[in-house]
Amino acid sequence: MTMIPLRLNTDINLPEGYSEFEIDSDRNLELTFTASAKSDVFIRVKQADHIRIRTFVKESAEVSFLFWNVSDRETQIDESYEVMKDAKLTIAMGECNASDSGRTTYVALRENGAQALVSSASLVQAKKNYSMNVVNFAPHTNGEMRNYAVVLKSGVLMIDAIGTIVKGAKRSENHQTSRALSFEDGQKSTILPELLIDENDVQASHAMSIGRMDDDQLYYMMSRGLTPQQCTTLISTGYLMPITEVIDNDELREKLAGEMERKIGELCSM
Repeated sequence: MTMIPLRLNTDINLPEGYSEFEIDSDRNLELTFTASAKSDVFIRVKQADHIRIRTFVKESAEVSFLFWNVSDRETQIDESYEVMKDAKLTIAMGECNASDSGRTTYVALRENGAQALVSSASLVQAKKNYSMNVVNFAPHTNGEMRNYAVVLKSGVLMIDAIGTIVKGAKRSENHQTSRALSFEDGQKSTILPELLIDENDVQASHAMSIGRMDDDQLYYMMSRGLTPQQCTTLISTGYLMPITEVIDNDELREKLAGEMERKIGELCSM
C-alpha cells in the first residue's frame, strides 16, 4: 500500500477499503474527508504545526481512522466529525512521541442510528492536552470514548472528556472511560469526565482512574530477572494495547501494535 503525502489543504473522498496518508508540511493544514462506503484509514502525523480536520460520514457509511503522531515538534490537531443516519465512525489516536501536543475532537451524531467511538492511547513524556466532546443530537444514537495513558517522568496529561445528549435524543447512549497510570509520585495527570444530559430516556456513564504502579508488582517482576526499564516497557505496552481492539481491520491493528511496541521501547529507554 502506497502512503499518500498530504502537504497542502486537500478535500478527500475516501475510497472503499484501506488507505494510508502522511501529513508532512511546514504550513498549517486544513483537510476534509468524506466517507460514503466502508473505509479504513491510517494517517501518520509526521510534521505540521496546526492541523484542522473536517469529516462527513454519509448515511450507512462506516469509517475507521487511526492517527499516529510521530512529530518531534509541538502539534495542535482540531477535528470535527458529522455522522449521519446508520453510519459508524471509529477514531483511534496514538501518541508515543516526546513532544507537546494538543487535540480538540468534536463528534456530532446527527441522525438516527449514528454511532461513534473515540479512543486514544498515549505514552506521555511531554505536555498532552486533549479535549473531546461527543454529542447525541438524534434518537437511537450511540457515542463512546476510551482513553488510556501512561505518564512518564516530566509528562503532563490533561483530558477533558465531555458526553452530551441533547433534548429529544431519546434512547441514546453516551459512555466514557479514561485511565492514566504513572510509575513515580509527583507526575501530573488531570482527567475531567463530564456528562451533559438533557433527556430522560437515555443511558450514560463515565469511569475514570488515575494511579501509580504498585511497588510490589514491580519488585515481583524484577525478582524474575527483568530490569526496571524492561518492566516499564512491558507494563506500558500492556496498558495501552487495548486501543488496538477498536480497530476491525487486521492490517491496521497490526500496524498500530507494531508502532506502539517500537516507540514505547524507545521512550522507556530514555
